[in-house]
Amino acid sequence: MSVLRNIVFYLIILVATVVTLLSLASLIYDVSYWYTKVLDFPRTQYLIVAVISLMLFVALNRKWRAPAIALTLGLVATIAIQSYDVLPYLIGKKQVTDREAGSVDEGRTVGIMLANVLITNRKAQDFLEIVRERDPDMLLVMEVDDWWMTQLQPLADRYQHSMTYPTDNAYGMALYSKYPLSEAETKFFNLPDVPSFHATVSLPSGERFRFHGMHPVAPVPSKKYPDNQGEKEVAFGKLAEMLADESLPVVVAGDYNDVSWSHTARLFQDKGQLANVRIGRGLYNSFDAQSWVMRWPLDHFFVSPRFSVVELDRLEAFGSDHFPMYARLALEE
Repeated sequence: MSVLRNIVFYLIILVATVVTLLSLASLIYDVSYWYTKVLDFPRTQYLIVAVISLMLFVALNRKWRAPAIALTLGLVATIAIQSYDVLPYLIGKKQVTDREAGSVDEGRTVGIMLANVLITNRKAQDFLEIVRERDPDMLLVMEVDDWWMTQLQPLADRYQHSMTYPTDNAYGMALYSKYPLSEAETKFFNLPDVPSFHATVSLPSGERFRFHGMHPVAPVPSKKYPDNQGEKEVAFGKLAEMLADESLPVVVAGDYNDVSWSHTARLFQDKGQLANVRIGRGLYNSFDAQSWVMRWPLDHFFVSPRFSVVELDRLEAFGSDHFPMYARLALEE
């Protein structure tokens, strides 16, 4: 029994050491090294592993000498570091206020669904069934190519307004809207053939807001798809400059390929004077739908102060590596 205990004890020490070192390394932000950004993603996993490791280590340790104290302090520091980023989503004050569905003029609300369909996914009918059931007012579909555009053609009967830019590089997008779109533009902030959508949306009440659909490239290097290895992610910086000139309320939504507690996302949120609908409501991990362990929030809604949240939901999986996200927002007077 003592042999098994020792094996478990030293395994805990190994895991605790690794999670502490990774946690400390995650504080480093250097665009020259893509893995420093990736270390920022699994903060929930760091937190859970650190809490479990600390409890087990304290229970099993018998000699409180300098190495044991140092490891304990490292785990406590890890828990503090990760709690700072994660806990506001779970128990923090909501950045965007709630509104009951019956207390708001429906003409001033908009239901927006985000879906990264995964370019290689062929379960289009499953996806269309989710769209039919949820019936969003606006639908932003990402990773669409010509095959996916063909599959999405039935949406034209329900959505009279659209913007499309299919590509075979996993960054094509399509925007469908029941509400009129004006001043619609497709921009390429960082790389050619990596589009972003920008349009003014007119609500039934006559109110208008600006919608910005984003899907910047992932931080990891890729031989198959576009990346920005060793370069700054400029898409959100350029969008923040655009927002400075906006007079209308704003919704920025899409697959950011980034967690909202990252340095880049926080800087964009501050410069754009936007609020994160997740804060105080939960993590709503939207990626990876194909993994039970490595999940984090990548698909986001950032809104300007005039918006409130009627509903926020993560929808069911349909074969993509992303869960669809849905938010019903109300534009306050």
